[in-house]
Amino acid sequence: MTAYDEIAEVEADDECRAWLTKVLGAKEEIVAFVSNRRPGSPVGEFDRYLKGSFNFCISVCFNDGGPKAIIRFPKPGHTLTARREEKVKNEVQVLEYLREKTKIPVPRVTSWGLTDESPGNLGPFIIMDYIDGTSLTTLLRQPLQSEKDDVILRDDIDNAKLDCVYEQLAGFLIELYQLDFDAIGAIAKSPDTGQWLASERPFTYNMNEMAVSVSNYPVDTFPATPFQTTRAFLEYQSDENLTHLRVQRNLANGPTDLKRRYIARQNFRHLIPKYCTDNTGPFKLFCDDLQPSNMLADPLTLKVHAILDWEFTHAMPAQFSSDPPWWLILKGPDMWLENYSMHDFLARYEPRLHQFLAALEKVEARS
Repeated sequence: MTAYDEIAEVEADDECRAWLTKVLGAKEEIVAFVSNRRPGSPVGEFDRYLKGSFNFCISVCFNDGGPKAIIRFPKPGHTLTARREEKVKNEVQVLEYLREKTKIPVPRVTSWGLTDESPGNLGPFIIMDYIDGTSLTTLLRQPLQSEKDDVILRDDIDNAKLDCVYEQLAGFLIELYQLDFDAIGAIAKSPDTGQWLASERPFTYNMNEMAVSVSNYPVDTFPATPFQTTRAFLEYQSDENLTHLRVQRNLANGPTDLKRRYIARQNFRHLIPKYCTDNTGPFKLFCDDLQPSNMLADPLTLKVHAILDWEFTHAMPAQFSSDPPWWLILKGPDMWLENYSMHDFLARYEPRLHQFLAALEKVEARS
């Protein structure tokens, strides 16, 4: 189990808490701001707060009969403060691209802006239509007896219902896999040609985790430009892994554990040439955070109405998109192995993998 850096965690939470105090104090100003950004400037009314790992949202309802709106801010401390605007820009671009090129259900962005455009300079923001639905994880998980219970796929789930879900998700993954890029990085639309390119530096989920959860992590080592080859990206990832081991003061719990972690990182680096396929692309659109907890579905039909949280989406090596999804039983192997054995994980995961692959083949046959 990877140890938390308590110092970094406290500093991040303190920064976020101070910012949240400002947000809560500016509630009415924010509601008025969202109303003014809506065509016709209808009267808006506070609906509720919504929070996630990286973002804080305010829902606003209106008297014009239209849908509610969500204004979403990235939380400083939980998102690298210096990259908040970059994160928002990247996600807006991805959402526009997906609406233009796919049928994947994503929220409609009605407005967005940077810190200097925001109410009270609270930070970059995205305003989107509110979408009703229940988290797909909530609909699929084993009933919880307490907050400490594991979030895992329920044992008695109806296979026909799970097939329905898996076929939808397989369809989404197939659509994403059909989108090609010639570099590894964040995507943007060229203002000159209108072409979509991976022209911006990557800012991945893992980079953000390093920046906010490891004290004094050298963020100046993050890439400044897109990568042109899979090998270059994987070698950067190897460097990042070694930097993490060197910088986090409590990552290893003794010499033996330190040696084990160091050997694992060196083994990763040595395997790069062997498993570096499709070195020059094409590269595929990949979202680190694509999982059922970020999908809203109808609780009766299980039809997915929206997929949320695309902020860490990039053009990435094709292998990333070809891997079996870790979320087929909701809890990934990294979290599972903190409390259970690999044997236990595989006993649950492998039958669902076969079921998902059958769903994938069925969707491919229809397309």
